Amino acid sequence: MWKKEEGKPQGISEKPSTPMHLPAFSGGPANPPQAAPAPVPPRAAAPSPVTQTPTRGSASIGQGIRIKGEVTGSEDLYVDGLIDGKLNLANGSLTIGPNGNVKADVNAREVIIGGRVEGKVTGRDKVQLLGTSQVTGEVQTDRLAIEEGALLRGKVEAGRVVAKAADARGSGAVGHEMPAASGSAAD
Repeated sequence: MWKKEEGKPQGISEKPSTPMHLPAFSGGPANPPQAAPAPVPPRAAAPSPVTQTPTRGSASIGQGIRIKGEVTGSEDLYVDGLIDGKLNLANGSLTIGPNGNVKADVNAREVIIGGRVEGKVTGRDKVQLLGTSQVTGEVQTDRLAIEEGALLRGKVEAGRVVAKAADARGSGAVGHEMPAASGSAAD
C-alpha cells in the first residue's frame, strides 16, 4: 500500500539531498539567484464529520434509528432518533438532539434536551432544556437550566434537600430552608 506524505505541499518539487555541481559561467556569479517557488495557499478545511462525532466513550442514535424497549449503559449517549420505553445511563450524560423524540422515563447523571421528551426526566447532577426543547412530564434534578423558548409542562423538583430543613420539620419548627444561590451554605 502506498503512503501519501502529508507534510509536503502539492506543486513543490523536492530538492535533492546531494548538491548538484553546475559548471561556472564566466561573467556572472557562481551561484545565480533562483526565483523562489510560489507559495501554495493552504486548502480551506472542509467540514470534518469527526467534529460532530461524539467523544470517546460515547454512543450515538441517529435520526433514522427507532428503538422500542429499554436502553441502559454507563457511557455518554447522543439521541437524534426515536426512543420509546426506558432510558437509563448510570454515570453517563444524555443529550437529546433537536430531532430527538423520546417517549420514556429518562435517568442519567446529566441530561441536555434539545428535542421532545415525554415522561419522567431524572438528572442526578443537572438537567438543561435548550431553546428548542419540549418536555412533557416530570423533571427531577439538583440543578435545572431552562433557555428562552423551551417548553416545559409538568412537575418540577429542583435543588438539593438541605439536612437542616429535615431537622427543622422534625422539631416542629415551621418554615423551609433553601440553599444559597451560589451553592454554598452559611453555617
